[in-house]
Amino acid sequence: MEFPRSLEAVYQRIDSFDPLHYARSRNFVDGGVSYLSPYLSRGFITLPDVIARLKNRGFSFSEMEKFIQELAWREYYTKTWFRLGDGIFQDIRQPQQGVVHHGIPAAIFHAQTGIDAIDEHLTSFFSSGYLHNHLRMYVASLACNVAHYHWSGPAAWLYYHLLDGDLASNALSWQWCAATFSNKPYFANQENINHYTHSEQRNTLLDCSYEELPYLSVPDRFKEQIDFTPPEPNIPFEVPRIHTDLPTFVFSHYTLDPHFHAGEVGNRILVMEPSHFKSFPMSPHSIQFILDLASQIPNLQVFYGEYADLGCRGIFRDHPILSHWEGTREAYPFLAPDLIGDFPSFFSYWNPLKKRLEKE
Repeated sequence: MEFPRSLEAVYQRIDSFDPLHYARSRNFVDGGVSYLSPYLSRGFITLPDVIARLKNRGFSFSEMEKFIQELAWREYYTKTWFRLGDGIFQDIRQPQQGVVHHGIPAAIFHAQTGIDAIDEHLTSFFSSGYLHNHLRMYVASLACNVAHYHWSGPAAWLYYHLLDGDLASNALSWQWCAATFSNKPYFANQENINHYTHSEQRNTLLDCSYEELPYLSVPDRFKEQIDFTPPEPNIPFEVPRIHTDLPTFVFSHYTLDPHFHAGEVGNRILVMEPSHFKSFPMSPHSIQFILDLASQIPNLQVFYGEYADLGCRGIFRDHPILSHWEGTREAYPFLAPDLIGDFPSFFSYWNPLKKRLEKE
């Protein structure tokens, strides 16, 4: 799957997307998914943008409901991130049960789990940066609930490679699978994997009933662990030239909306903070994707440095990674900005959100 870098091409992808086909086939690895997640993660497009374009094509809420519901998971996770901050990187509701290992299972790191469909997709994932959501869940189930690794190590490794890496969506999805942000751990057996990946493998460690899965013995290949320590990113930049008599519009790698104050005269700077990337490394492939999207914003300067070192109070769109920034903070583009609170589950958020969206 190719991911174009121009806004026009992304709009073409939205305008050719079929939410009805998505509803029928999204769980299959070759299903009609939108492939919009890398652009949503970077803030290149927003959830309201996507829904508005689909509405303009004449789709009703009922026709879009399943797709909007999946988009709403992203909003739910982002609001949880705003509320908890770095607390999303710790077990949220209860400790992960049965943890024996930390780090990353070598079998997953090397794509040698013995589950052919998983290994095949992991191998291509390392170069493409894309992994279907079901495959992400399969990997999380193997790592957390079969091999008994704490979710945090594999989650950081997956985030590093993901082209659509969103810290909240990634960490909270892992916690959902590991039952630190849900009521029970997620399991998938070989029959489920075969069905959604169109494979026919048998006699694997997962070729058993769901009742048996929680009691599996951990194969030796999953006992070997790896500590993943990626190198510091190499991000080309120049010291920004700031015209002090003009406003400064500041972007981050989560808020790369080309429409943000478009047409207004001012300085435009993408700030990529070394302190952030040290804590949350990203692959060179993902960083280049960010820089390619950034190039779509006219006259944008790239600064690999701390925001405080700019020496100005910028205008920027709010985001959880920017809580320490000073300046003019503009609202994050939620579907329901005023729907806030500690929602105990996704559906406790989705149900009131659905009622609002149905009326619009």
